[in-house]
Amino acid sequence: MTTNKRTLEKKFRRYVLALIALIMLLITVVYIYLEREQARHLIGEQALTTALTVAEIPEVKQALSGTGNREQVRELIDQIQRNAGAEYIVIGDRDGVRLTHPNREQIGKEMVGGDNDDALLYGRSYTSLAQGSLGEAVRGKTPIRGEDGSIIGVVSVGYMVEYINATFLKGFTVFASAILVIFLIGMVGSNALAKSIRRDTFGLEPYQIARLYKERHAVIEAVSEGLLATDQDGRVTLLNALAKEVLQIDEQAIGQKIHHVLPNSEIAAVLQDEEATGQNEVIVNEKRLIIYYQIINEDGHYAGKVARFQNRTELQELVNALSEIQQYSKDLRAQTHEYTNKLYAISGYLQLGYYDEAIDFIEEETGTQTRDDQIVFEQIQDPTIQAILIGKRSKASEKKISFTLDSSSTVEWQWPAEAAAPLVTIIGNVVDNAFDAVIGRDKPTVQVFLTDIGRELIVEVADNGSGIAESIQTQLFERGTTTKCGQRGYGLALVKAALTELNGTLEIEDNQPSGTIMSLYIPKEQVGERSERNDSRR
Repeated sequence: MTTNKRTLEKKFRRYVLALIALIMLLITVVYIYLEREQARHLIGEQALTTALTVAEIPEVKQALSGTGNREQVRELIDQIQRNAGAEYIVIGDRDGVRLTHPNREQIGKEMVGGDNDDALLYGRSYTSLAQGSLGEAVRGKTPIRGEDGSIIGVVSVGYMVEYINATFLKGFTVFASAILVIFLIGMVGSNALAKSIRRDTFGLEPYQIARLYKERHAVIEAVSEGLLATDQDGRVTLLNALAKEVLQIDEQAIGQKIHHVLPNSEIAAVLQDEEATGQNEVIVNEKRLIIYYQIINEDGHYAGKVARFQNRTELQELVNALSEIQQYSKDLRAQTHEYTNKLYAISGYLQLGYYDEAIDFIEEETGTQTRDDQIVFEQIQDPTIQAILIGKRSKASEKKISFTLDSSSTVEWQWPAEAAAPLVTIIGNVVDNAFDAVIGRDKPTVQVFLTDIGRELIVEVADNGSGIAESIQTQLFERGTTTKCGQRGYGLALVKAALTELNGTLEIEDNQPSGTIMSLYIPKEQVGERSERNDSRR
């Protein structure tokens, strides 16, 4: 369907030429009207001037008063008519009877046209358009006054309308030629402008540009990063939905200076600096953002800058989730290795003839496995928590740690997808800390209890480690604090951040030297409400 659409170049050329033609037509119509009126006015003024001159000739006054030679007056008037280029000069007496006329047969007859009254009755001088004996003409009329000032006659100087039109057409021919030249110049100019616009749009047609714009808008809104762009003057030109939400600005920011939109902001300062690029980390509206700046280059000149940013907390959650997945993969490999060792042990018992020992070993392993599987798969309904427990059970088996799940544990509520990563971080790190705490004990044991009977998910992790030293209890959740030599101490700091996101809390009961109990409390309602809000926004 798009192949039948007119190209931008053709469409632009047609529209521009049509506009030029329309403008030329309107100019021509206005020109014709104004020029015709002006021509009639000028010729009327010329006729009136001639009439005023004739009215002051003494011979004319004498002829009208009966003391002059009328034939000489007629010859004089004929000469003036030829010199003035008028079609006729008619002199009438007080009653409007012709004293002179180009056609001698009309002498002595009454003047026609009905436009003598203003001159004969009221003594006015004027121009008029009237139908005379020779045809329609523009006339200049004025009264002739005697020595005592009384009106004794009238002078009528006429120029035929055909003469006026012929004079107008001579001027219009020149005007029409100029209009044609202008139109041709407009054609050349429109063609050059159309080609220039086509180059500026990279040969794209309007419908292609419209589609690209829609696709660009969809892509910008679909990306999981906030996007903010400014031009070379520091005005906001692009803003996606995530940027509006994170920076707490709206669509009205488009076109405004960035320092007005984000006053006293490090982001605004960097966007206004033509040289600043790279990565930066800032805090905006109590959110820690990682921002990447990129300069827009247009033919070697600075044309603005783009800032794309992500919430550092979300990135950290993603890293944590990936770390846990990698750990689960290692745990599964360890579990495979552990079962292989157990199969070797069973094989050894059988080869040595210790059949009773082999049966006891198998029953012990299958009994423990069956009990734990029953709790995990029948009493724990949430798949994320199931995965955590299975992975940690395998890891405990590899480390020779007794990992037991309280038989009264129950989790019936399934947590929303956005809570999966925080749950992995919270439960996984707490259990790992318990494992680390019991390493080296005679009978390392870690016990886990879970329930969500009330409004909260309660997770208790107990170990028989050596407990937590009083010197680090107050700094336990700070980044870098650890009870393990040579470790970085990020685990509980991540647990605290994830608990904060889920509005949860953590309590530590230190029973030195018999171990530690960590209790986690995570409200179900607030997580569910947040999930519903996210769904409504989507």
